[in-house]
Amino acid sequence: MKTKFGKYYEEFNIGDIIYHAASKTIFESDNNLFCLLTMNHHPVHINLDYAQKSQHGKILVVGPLVFSIVVGITVQDISGQAIANLEYEFVKHLAPVFINDTIYAKTEILDKYESKSKNDRGIIYVETTAYNQNDIEILKFRRKVLLKKGEFYDR
Repeated sequence: MKTKFGKYYEEFNIGDIIYHAASKTIFESDNNLFCLLTMNHHPVHINLDYAQKSQHGKILVVGPLVFSIVVGITVQDISGQAIANLEYEFVKHLAPVFINDTIYAKTEILDKYESKSKNDRGIIYVETTAYNQNDIEILKFRRKVLLKKGEFYDR
């Protein structure tokens, strides 16, 4: 039996909270590669001596990497059947993330509504909160995701 990746529009209910099974420990190599790929060479992210003399005393993981990982953690449960991510309403970095922190996430379904232009899709409005291994909230964002309706697609 083939399993499907993600949920269709009809499978989401306002008020549901999804605790994502996926998680990720951020290693130094992850941070270094992301900094190189995105050309962010701020020393607080890649220079141990500089970082040790800064506010937190250790290397900070670059914020867009944290955001990208959290979005990735949610794909299986939220956007696996997405046609598109339509909008990111805000991204709030709530606490610093350090090398070897493990990232977890949960998503609340805030709203949902059918597309006005095409009847084979609908939009969900969600808020995702990420937290570390100590249950400290580190990131929060909202987004709108355009999803397929299951009744129009082979299950």
